[in-house]
Amino acid sequence: MADTPTQTQGDQAAMPMPEARESERKPFEPRGRGAPRGRGGPGRGGPRRGGRGDDRERSEFAQKLIGIRRVARVMAGGRRFNFSAAIVLGDKKGRVGVGVGKAGDTQLAIEKATRAAKKNMILLNLTKNRSIPHNVEAKYCASIVEIRPSAGRGLVAGSSVRTVLELAGVTDVTAKILSRSKNPINNARVAIEALRGVTNR
Repeated sequence: MADTPTQTQGDQAAMPMPEARESERKPFEPRGRGAPRGRGGPGRGGPRRGGRGDDRERSEFAQKLIGIRRVARVMAGGRRFNFSAAIVLGDKKGRVGVGVGKAGDTQLAIEKATRAAKKNMILLNLTKNRSIPHNVEAKYCASIVEIRPSAGRGLVAGSSVRTVLELAGVTDVTAKILSRSKNPINNARVAIEALRGVTNR
């Protein structure tokens, strides 16, 4: 009587173990095979995302973010935050523009600012040395700027005025901010207003 149960227990102990292991392996084998495919999918998707980004970045225009700030509105339920972004866009061949965008997300604000900058671009009438033909001066809000051609000196400017001139492809000029305003958006816009004096339009 003692030999029979021990044999049956041994047989039962021996038989279910391989079956249990096989049953445990079978459900995990498809997952193991599927895991590389799943990993490969996002991996393949990565270059696609990069490709889309490359499509956006392959634009002929170079851009630079000159200001981004968070704006709060006090509502009945509390504060609501939005973001304001200012971008300078240019092809370094005489075309330049400044745009401002506002949205609840920084990326959306930057996209809006980029579209606004493309809509408000100006085309400059530059000389052979990539300079301007004559002195220009403008005032926008509290910002006043004067831009003068100076042969052989390169680009001498500060604040966001330098950014505008760089992305416009202007060299051999000297820019001077005659006001005390340090607002980068107004300084960029006053530079655009000054450069309108040497546009082709």
